[in-house]
Amino acid sequence: MVVKSELKLIKSLQQKKCRNEHGLFVVEGKKTIEEVLKSDMKLYKLFAVDSEGFKIEGVEVNRITNRELSQISNLKNPNGYLGVFHIPKQEQKIPSDWILVLDGLQDPGNFGTIIRLCDWFGVSDIVCSPETVDCYNPKVLQATMGSISRVRIQYTELNTYLSFNTLPIYGTFMDGNNVNDLKLPEKGILIMGNEGKGISDSIAQLCTDRLAIPQFGGTTTESLNVASAAAILLHEVRK
Repeated sequence: MVVKSELKLIKSLQQKKCRNEHGLFVVEGKKTIEEVLKSDMKLYKLFAVDSEGFKIEGVEVNRITNRELSQISNLKNPNGYLGVFHIPKQEQKIPSDWILVLDGLQDPGNFGTIIRLCDWFGVSDIVCSPETVDCYNPKVLQATMGSISRVRIQYTELNTYLSFNTLPIYGTFMDGNNVNDLKLPEKGILIMGNEGKGISDSIAQLCTDRLAIPQFGGTTTESLNVASAAAILLHEVRK
């Protein structure tokens, strides 16, 4: 049986302030946990309703009841497996490829999808403004499907970060230049803005180029979903 203090700790990790305080985050689902276990992220504890159904060499599986799991799970229908991992330290890295920058992204599903897209297109680094949703938010993690373990994510003040950067900076704007008409370099920075407001004015001033995705349909659609736009632009980056 899991002790009450442990259940209380894991439940608290649904809140950002508690994740930051304890340096821990929760991953749910057998497949996603397996993906994270393959990475350098360090396991704190692993729980399973059926401990016999989850056997990985060198990994201890703690038995948990369905009732206990329902008390700490973020899912309406918990699927029997929950892992608690240590939040990795932010890495400072000299850029050698494209970097995706997120300026105030708020929707967890969008962020999780974007992390998965970066994993698919081989973009290893995402840099986020402090206002961007926490990458260890349970809904973000569910949407990443394990890609969180293969993409480096850091939070920093974007004005300072971009001011000291030497790569070309491509911002995404409704009135930007048609991305189909441009030859993009081998490395650079691609900025995606907030779902409703787009890129903030101070960050827009630091962009060396303005990109737009051309619209072929009617003008009744105001804009693309930010994750859909990221998919298109990341494909253009890799062409």
